Amino acid sequence: MERRSFIQNAGIAGVLAAGVAPAVHAQATIRWRLASSFPKSLDTLFGGAEFLAKQVSDMTGGKFQISTHASGELMPGLGVVDGVQNGTVEMAHTAPYYFVGKDPAFAFGTGIPFGLNARQSNAWMYEGNGLKLMREFYAGYNIINFPAGNTGAQMGGWFRKPLTGLADLKGLRFRTAGLAGQVLERLGVVVQAIPPSDIYSALEKGTIDAVEFVGPYDDLKLGFYRVAPNYAYPAFWEGGSQLDVFVNQKAFNALPAEYKAILEAAAAYAHNDVLAKYDYRNPAALRQLVAGGTKLFRFPKDAMDAGFKAANALYDEISAKNPTFKKIYDDQVKARAEMNLWFRIAEAGFDGFMQQQKL
Repeated sequence: MERRSFIQNAGIAGVLAAGVAPAVHAQATIRWRLASSFPKSLDTLFGGAEFLAKQVSDMTGGKFQISTHASGELMPGLGVVDGVQNGTVEMAHTAPYYFVGKDPAFAFGTGIPFGLNARQSNAWMYEGNGLKLMREFYAGYNIINFPAGNTGAQMGGWFRKPLTGLADLKGLRFRTAGLAGQVLERLGVVVQAIPPSDIYSALEKGTIDAVEFVGPYDDLKLGFYRVAPNYAYPAFWEGGSQLDVFVNQKAFNALPAEYKAILEAAAAYAHNDVLAKYDYRNPAALRQLVAGGTKLFRFPKDAMDAGFKAANALYDEISAKNPTFKKIYDDQVKARAEMNLWFRIAEAGFDGFMQQQKL
């Protein structure tokens, strides 16, 4: 027994002395495919998936490889939930609110009108009940999710003519996504749901009158200003829009424990990286747009007020018919009230002062 024990210990010591991490490097190479809802031209959105894949590869010494595929390469950008659910691909990177047609509860994975900002969303997801509740919901689609990006507060869209009040929304053909469309419809807007890759052509051809997407960095790339030079702020429907990685539950369960932890860590790294990129790149892009003739205008207050009222009425109606939506919504509303109390005192107090200074 002593001899056997000595040999076993000597073997372990030899491995450690050689500087090898046996848990990871002993694993067989795994190759997955990721389908994105975004085109490659949007380097911050599609780049979030590429960043995640690189981190996974680096942390596993190249043993866990994830190939990333832009919208339309493996499947349409709005087909990724079905692709992950049925195992056509192992994972996807998307904005969950694209899929409210399947169930309105998908909206909480990205954000709802008059919901949370990016920091509040993180707090609800990681410290509150958000991630737990969303995973309970996604389990019905054979999916486990990991937050993997946030855009921060978005702009309110590009318009051929600036809005002067609520009345200007009536009959406006406007591209948006998620529950925002249902709220805006109650304000008289004719909503169009168009995937990112098709937005510019629809605006250029006159299929739509106005469009919202993300913010200055992406919008500059997409060229909306060439057709509709009036740029609204803020998007009351996107105070902090989260992106998710959807992973097929069976595929995830089959991963070694080390790879599960690495995938989760890489997603969290990508989550932070996407927001940092937007916060740093948007200011310069906005300066460039304004210098090129873009005209900024604030979303009319009467439209914001009407939107807030319409959103709350919509949530009450959905909650009355959808117990899952109600469970998630009630939890987020409670968290939102608490966090806004704190943000109003500390964050808004500091931000309000600093943004009035000549820096």
